[in-house]
Amino acid sequence: MDLHEPVTPFAVLDADKVATNVARLRGRLAGTGVPLRLHVKTAKSVEVALMAFDGTPGPIAVSTLAEAEAFAAAGFTDIVYAVGIAPDKLTRVADLRERGVDLVVLLDSVAQASAAAKAAVPALIEIDSDGHRAGLAPDDPAVLEIAGILPEVRGVLTHAGRSYYAYTPEEKHRVAADEVAHAVRVAERLRAAGYAAPVVSIGSTPSGHTPVELTGVTEARIGNFVFLDLVMAGLGVCAVEDLALSVVATVIGHQRDKGWILTDGGWMATSQDRSTAQQKIDQGYGLVTDLDGVPYPDLLMSAASQEHGVLSVRPGSAAELPDLPVGARVRILPNHACATAAQHDRYHVIGTGSRTVRAVWPRVRGW
Repeated sequence: MDLHEPVTPFAVLDADKVATNVARLRGRLAGTGVPLRLHVKTAKSVEVALMAFDGTPGPIAVSTLAEAEAFAAAGFTDIVYAVGIAPDKLTRVADLRERGVDLVVLLDSVAQASAAAKAAVPALIEIDSDGHRAGLAPDDPAVLEIAGILPEVRGVLTHAGRSYYAYTPEEKHRVAADEVAHAVRVAERLRAAGYAAPVVSIGSTPSGHTPVELTGVTEARIGNFVFLDLVMAGLGVCAVEDLALSVVATVIGHQRDKGWILTDGGWMATSQDRSTAQQKIDQGYGLVTDLDGVPYPDLLMSAASQEHGVLSVRPGSAAELPDLPVGARVRILPNHACATAAQHDRYHVIGTGSRTVRAVWPRVRGW
């Protein structure tokens, strides 16, 4: 099978680029001595996870219990559920733990801690290192109150969400250094109060690629790096050529007076994510390449409805709209790999520069 055969739209994964992206990050972490905890929320693929660990299961983080259950069935037993725990999900957590899976939950409130204690489940305390999302402020007295409730304080976890808005080397370093400093400081508070707190878990793809001192950190929890995307390229984390995920769509029509090419790949295929609109270069709904992955000059997926994509030349560009007849196929490079991958239930796996589908890998779906 080659890329002309599957029914469009479908997701394509360049396994050679995945391997390169994995080697790049692992090389960076090897210099720090901090191990990788792969966040599988981006790929949601056992095969991709095995690539990150040289073919054998390693430590992972998940964003859903469906992921935890699927990866546990594939032999992954060291798992962090890296979303604040809802008490009604603790039965499923306990079931996995009874099967020998060291599944640890995340929480930041007394109510969650009380539920975790009742279920006898170990937990990490979530710390808000930059005001981006959930978690306790590093100096919040509730940290120790929660620790006193838990049956086992595994440690602390934080996420440098602000790293997705850091564009200069100085900003990147400051965000990454703050992430480390706040997490380590809270872990030290817990240990001084008599709690073991062996884990200090940090992570984001931008901060993971930022050289910063990691003393006191025990794991880097990172996921998007396996695929990368246009947001990461806009942040300077990677080049467009490094992106491993794309979506194949077929040309189904033209609106020549408007400068439009229409495809059968709408937002149901690529997602509605428009994250690059906040960056210096707005990439629309994605950059357009030929089937070999070579970008057409300044051709964007500029608009989308449910099952229609609109391709047009970037505003202000001198590039010409390519002559793509009805039936021609193109690939769309995503703004946000996690969101685009989530639209699909499998990957058609190729190598760089090849149109031959060497394998089809399933994705985990659901919660």
